[in-house]
Formats: sequence, C-alpha cells, structure tokens
Amino acid sequence: MPLIHHLALEGAWTEARRAGTYTVSTLGLDLSDVGFIHCSRPEQVDDVYDRYYADFAEPVLLLTIDTDLLVSPWQYDDVPGQPLSFPHIYGPLDLDAVVKVEPFRPSAST
Repeated sequence: MPLIHHLALEGAWTEARRAGTYTVSTLGLDLSDVGFIHCSRPEQVDDVYDRYYADFAEPVLLLTIDTDLLVSPWQYDDVPGQPLSFPHIYGPLDLDAVVKVEPFRPSAST
C-alpha cells in the first residue's frame, strides 16, 4: 500500500468534505484545469511546501492517501528538473482514500 501526500488549504478540504470529493489540483487550479491532482512522495512534501505554500496565512493540511483505496487512477510522472517522479491522481480524490489529515508542519531541516 503506497502512501502518497497532498498539501491542501484548510478551506478547500472543508469544502471537499461537504461535497464528498476533492478536486483541487494545486493552488488556484482544479482537476478540470490541469487533468490531475498533484501529490508528493513523503520525502518531497517539505520542498513542495517551501516552494508553494510557505507564505500562506491559511492553515495547510497534509493529506495522507492510501493508493490502494483510490478509485481514480494514479501514477508516478517525471517532472523536468526533479530527481524523483511525482505521484499524480487522474480523477477526483475520493475521501475514503484519505487515511490521515493533519496540520502540516515542515521538518526542522527546512
């Protein structure tokens, strides 16, 4: 059971819980805009936070996703300039696949 992660703004996650599904791809973009939901391996999360979320006043949540529970297909895709491929979900993120939600705190090394 590979676990992958997605950083979500608290408001977007609250809305997803009301709607029953999550479709935010990344900041300001939806699944319909990008075609997939950006995710990270555990070792990539701090860098993604530093690059895109560090300056947000709104709380950032770390969603832990069990890929065995996903209904939508997912895969690792190469990203130019990155040493490791990133996981992407090619459809809505069903809430049952999210096994843990917690406030994100960057590691001390960042």
